[in-house]
Amino acid sequence: MPPWLSVTLMSVLAVVALSAMAVGWRHRVRATADVPAPPAVPAEDALGAARTAELAATYVSTTRAGDWLDRVGAHGLGVRSAATVQVRDAGVVVRRRGAPDVFVPRGSLRAVGTSGGMAGKVVGGEGLVVLTWAPDPATDARGLDTGLRLRHAHEADALRTATTDLIGTTPASAGAEENS
Repeated sequence: MPPWLSVTLMSVLAVVALSAMAVGWRHRVRATADVPAPPAVPAEDALGAARTAELAATYVSTTRAGDWLDRVGAHGLGVRSAATVQVRDAGVVVRRRGAPDVFVPRGSLRAVGTSGGMAGKVVGGEGLVVLTWAPDPATDARGLDTGLRLRHAHEADALRTATTDLIGTTPASAGAEENS
């Protein structure tokens, strides 16, 4: 086969593959369009006290809760990016580079745990911190899982502990403690 024909065939195959990937991503965005958009990050003074420092991380993706392969493409939630994550009194703030920031309000958090992988990233062991939350807790029974890979593994414990403490002090439970 002449070299020019090989190069032409490889170029055509590359264009076809990239086109198929673009069509697949657009389909993923449409298929998850029913997921409510996360709330905007509030102003700095409305976030309350910091419970952790800003921790360097990689935002892996967001999936529907309980299905680590069902990536949510809508609202930029499926875009992997460098990020910082910080637990504040108002919730968890994930500031991403090149993608929209994600704010998980304290009242939306359901759980925090670890995982060895999530759509787009498999790290083995328990290398991902996974936040389980619902953008609209009143109407979303399933919720979402957001995966974060901390740059420094020892900081994952601090993130999990601060988030667990935050979940334990939701406004509803804080009010119940005051009334008892």
